Amino acid sequence: MRVLLDENVPHDLLSELADHTALTVQGLGWAGAENGDVLQRASGQADAFITMDRKLELQHDLSRLSFGVVVIRARSNRVVDLLPLVSDILAAPSRIGPGKLERVGN
Repeated sequence: MRVLLDENVPHDLLSELADHTALTVQGLGWAGAENGDVLQRASGQADAFITMDRKLELQHDLSRLSFGVVVIRARSNRVVDLLPLVSDILAAPSRIGPGKLERVGN
């Protein structure tokens, strides 16, 4: 499964996602791009987009996406706060389909 990490997800999490082919917004040269642009560019690049942006679904029509979205809800984006959620983060992309959203965490 190809997952794309948003800018707000720390790169330290990449080692925990070894079961997936993980890309980052920064690694693709999209750093600083607006969410709408990132979502449009991600079509064909990823099966799931992983973000901590809780407002994403309110700002964009996710139902039209060719990939699913995983929204991480954690105390912060520090790895120490994300590690307890790794198993849920790993499992979520395979449970969601295109245009669907799943929240993991609090």
